[in-house]
Amino acid sequence: MASVMLNDEEGDLESRMALTAAVMADKSRSRMLCALMDGRAWTATELSAVADVSASTASAHLARLCEQRFVVALAQGRHRYFHLAGTEIAELLERLMGVAWATSTPRKITTPLSLRHARTCYDHLAGEVAVMLFDTLVSRQWLTSDGETLTKLGQEMLTEMGIVLAVGSSRRKFSCGCLDWSERRYHPGGVLGATLLRWFSEQKWIKTQSGSRHVTFTPLGIRKLQTEFGIKVVR
Repeated sequence: MASVMLNDEEGDLESRMALTAAVMADKSRSRMLCALMDGRAWTATELSAVADVSASTASAHLARLCEQRFVVALAQGRHRYFHLAGTEIAELLERLMGVAWATSTPRKITTPLSLRHARTCYDHLAGEVAVMLFDTLVSRQWLTSDGETLTKLGQEMLTEMGIVLAVGSSRRKFSCGCLDWSERRYHPGGVLGATLLRWFSEQKWIKTQSGSRHVTFTPLGIRKLQTEFGIKVVR
């Protein structure tokens, strides 16, 4: 009897895994999910334009995404906005992007240069600058080479800079190395990555644009990245 129950549980898990994979198997839904990786809420009309489908088709896709808990809908006045259900979904999508790049036939990267340089990836920084930041944290021994652990020295130095680190305050991984899908190398992810992006914004080191994942570094940010982290950012 116990064996039968175990098989039933395994079968249920396999079915759920298949459903989860099916949600991302559709190209239009994948486009919508990638757009939502900027961390903002989008309307159905905006997402239909991104996916290049009709409004009715977009609604059907969004209903499926909500049903499978990939996306959450919020009502604001006469409009409904959609955003990713949480960091776990964002991290799943980001890792899938890395796997997709790693398993595809090598080809020339066509990502726009501005996005390759610096962009948001849900709630943390990605692109060339983020990869350089990861490398710097590791070389200074503030972060372990796999990105999984912020060292005691790293905690002390970041705290000294004024970066408030909420260690152990979330069920989400505090730190992890996320494979950057355009650079094919790690950038800081988890709570640490989100904290750094938020702090950069609060310090006015960066600017973001509504509806775009592109990140622009301010003159102050360019100077500070050089002096604080030894990272030279080209305008």
